[in-house]
Amino acid sequence: MDNLHNLTIFDIYEKNARYNGNSTAIHWKKTDTSYTDLLEQTARFAQGLKNLNLPAGSRIAVLCKNHPVFFHLFGAASALNLCLVMINRRLSPEEVAYIIEDTTPSILFADKEMADQAHQLVDQFSFLNTCFIVDAEDPADDPSFKLLYKAPPLNETVACKSSDPYIIIHTAAVQGKPRGAVLSQENIILSNLQLIHAYGLEKSTTYLNILPLFHIMGVNLGLGTLQAGGTNILVEKFNPKHSLDLIQEQKVTLFGSFPPILTNLLDAMDDGDTDLSSLKIVAGLEMPDTAKKWESATGSTFWTMYGQTETSGLITFTEYFTKPGSAGAISPLANIQITDDNDCFLSSGQTGEIVLQGPLVFQGYWNADELNAYTFRGGWHHTGDLGMIDEDCFLFFKGRKAEKELIKPGGENVFPAEVEKTILEHEAVKDVCVFGVPDPKFGEGIKAVCSLNPGARLTKTDLIKFCGSKIAGYKKPRYVEFINELPKNEDGAVDREKVKAEYV
Repeated sequence: MDNLHNLTIFDIYEKNARYNGNSTAIHWKKTDTSYTDLLEQTARFAQGLKNLNLPAGSRIAVLCKNHPVFFHLFGAASALNLCLVMINRRLSPEEVAYIIEDTTPSILFADKEMADQAHQLVDQFSFLNTCFIVDAEDPADDPSFKLLYKAPPLNETVACKSSDPYIIIHTAAVQGKPRGAVLSQENIILSNLQLIHAYGLEKSTTYLNILPLFHIMGVNLGLGTLQAGGTNILVEKFNPKHSLDLIQEQKVTLFGSFPPILTNLLDAMDDGDTDLSSLKIVAGLEMPDTAKKWESATGSTFWTMYGQTETSGLITFTEYFTKPGSAGAISPLANIQITDDNDCFLSSGQTGEIVLQGPLVFQGYWNADELNAYTFRGGWHHTGDLGMIDEDCFLFFKGRKAEKELIKPGGENVFPAEVEKTILEHEAVKDVCVFGVPDPKFGEGIKAVCSLNPGARLTKTDLIKFCGSKIAGYKKPRYVEFINELPKNEDGAVDREKVKAEYV
């Protein structure tokens, strides 16, 4: 696309440096980085990557805790038309290897906790040329990473189209394998714009960046704040006491939350006097009692929302108690409809599948033409989620279609089929049904109801441990129940609805 009609993330970096240069872009471990310095660092980093002779469209995998390098990568990938593969570092080594094999990245950025695994991946895959360790305690441990910043600033960007892949985030595995959702720079920039509109983000916004930057909501809020010219208070990982200290010290106005973050913060507040008067908005998913207690204790407003990685993040927003039970008003950039099983549109107040059109719809799943054709059938993105839109254009989430049954422990996405597939690999298990149940800590927990083969013996603890050795820890069941036989349908398949009705 010609520059006349194009806008990139790197352009936004340049714009902020030009008009907002002395303002703090990132606060990291007691150090402030201005927008001028962020552009300088990113331009040098981009030239360092360019010197590796990566063709446009090459993938770069990222397996890191939150770190300033994320923002250098966001800018450099934009400038060079590269694609970032954002990997959830809580995944098992086998799951990480699958994502690497699926996307064939040329290089990998990892933190020191993932260094051994990163080097093993380089040895395992010939297309993966090298890995960089971003937080080596001794620069001599990984001089190559530091050398990327020794290059002169990039003086010419690589042309890109608005639909070119910019970020790939693998979503939960419907049929046992995760699917890489491809997002473009246009997807991200417009997603940022609607956040700026919904939350009133501006130069005075100070965002506590505690959500992982490999997660779509972390990307949304981090880059949305940056696009608005605000400040990202960046932390490696969530710690309640440290977070409360930063909110007070840095006058934080915004952060995002998934269970049990608010509960942990409220518990930590009980330990002493805490002044959170700077806070304006906390956005996330939460139980009503917790949201009410949070608002009462802090004076800030809790916002709820709906969205997917496939919708570039959030597409509905509302203050939690404006319309209790709803997921919010529909974004101006999302054309949302509700359809029946025959893809016919339903009227206000009727429940069906949530479908949408517009510039927030992702570019499709990586290497999945058949799945993309099905997901985009009829010219609409089919979310697999059920919902109802009321007369005021507020969306109410009503669960998930059977084909896309999903469990969300602590904001992560887990498909029952993936957990069931893992459990059935245990030689003692005959049948299993996995589903979500209320969980006081994580909002929703994973429960497995199993029957065993004749004569087999298996404890709940051993089954949970077995799952943890195969899949990410957040995917293993927290609750296990053994029964003699699982009820079956006429076709011999497990009767999921009957199991859930009896054992929830």
